[in-house]
Amino acid sequence: QVQLVESGGGLVQPGGSLRLSCAASGSIFRINAMGWYRQAPGKQRELVATISSGDATNYLDSVKGRFTISREDAKNTVFLQMNSLSPEDTAVYYCNAHIWTYSGVSDYWGQGTQVTVSS
Repeated sequence: QVQLVESGGGLVQPGGSLRLSCAASGSIFRINAMGWYRQAPGKQRELVATISSGDATNYLDSVKGRFTISREDAKNTVFLQMNSLSPEDTAVYYCNAHIWTYSGVSDYWGQGTQVTVSS
């Protein structure tokens, strides 16, 4: 059984910063790519950022230069540093990870953490 648990969301003023964390736990053999997605009310879930097992990164165009994804493999954790936040960044943010267990490989999702950018 694998679980992803996110933390770090909250309410922040425009121009502010937040750091999201997502820790994977359970019978993990190896974690490949990890990433963050978000879903705003009335919109489809979109990919925000991904990081490979080799630390190659990919970002949604609208967050490039503002958001930074990183990972700490020793703790099975992925982070999303979000700077210069705007109201358009308001959404539920979900962690995703491509994980090998002894039963095989699957995609796993966190429960989501709310990020609200408002004055």
